[in-house]
Amino acid sequence: MARVTGIGGVFFKAQDPAALGAWYKEHLGLDVQPWGGVAFRWRDDRPDTGYTVWGPFAADTDYFDPSSKPYVLNFRVDDLDGLLQQLRDAGVTIVGGPEDHDQGRFAWILDPEGTKLELWQPDPNDPALTEDR
Repeated sequence: MARVTGIGGVFFKAQDPAALGAWYKEHLGLDVQPWGGVAFRWRDDRPDTGYTVWGPFAADTDYFDPSSKPYVLNFRVDDLDGLLQQLRDAGVTIVGGPEDHDQGRFAWILDPEGTKLELWQPDPNDPALTEDR
């Protein structure tokens, strides 16, 4: 059975994403990158190395649509196509994807309360998975 394998990221709206990122960098020591977020690399002995992303979005972004919630939950998955088929079969609302991007494959669904969930099957060749920081 296809399944979620972890939290891939937490995304939320902010009035001023750059200023908020600077505050988190200054006060909490987050390594905020030029693209505006942080990739927390996993540091354990698991064979499926990865990272979790933290990223503020502009308050007027439409990326979270059609949800009215001020956040999106991103879940890493091991088989996006298999999971999407399971979700379709269960009558879950799929609002986008699958789409291929440099970091892997993505699709978007809504939970029963209308929260947008991003499903992410990482690309094993994503340089962030092998880059040693």
